[in-house]
Amino acid sequence: MTDYELRKHLTQLLEGGEAHIKFENVVKDFPLDKAGVRPAGSPHSAWELLEHIRIAQHDIVAFSDAGKNPSGYKPMKWPDEYWPKSAAPTDSNEWANSVTAIQQDLAAFLQLMTDPKRDLFEPFAWGDGQTLLREAMLIADHNSYHLGQLMLVRRMIE
Repeated sequence: MTDYELRKHLTQLLEGGEAHIKFENVVKDFPLDKAGVRPAGSPHSAWELLEHIRIAQHDIVAFSDAGKNPSGYKPMKWPDEYWPKSAAPTDSNEWANSVTAIQQDLAAFLQLMTDPKRDLFEPFAWGDGQTLLREAMLIADHNSYHLGQLMLVRRMIE
């Protein structure tokens, strides 16, 4: 497999739609009046899951691009800083802003990952052995896991 083919496969994985649902399909026409509901048996509301995806993905993107300014990246505290403080968004704009931020951060990561000047296998000088390939797989794994949860919560509240 060539470098180009690997990056193409990773892009398809990150964008979804093959083995798992696309992000856009999960959030499209979401019943926002129920975004803060934690259905019976679910530890999280849709809002909590959406925000957790946004926060974690943003952190991964910032870490992956920290080479421009390694001192500018500040690790977050697990789990407190990776989850929202409230179960519900304050309004529909907050939900929309979170959706947009997730899409923008994924686009930024795809730009990093598809840059042929960035070695997928080279450990980051500012990390503990992490690579761009590892971070791509981490985003794909993390997002697909929580998107599945978000879809299940959606079905339970509709």
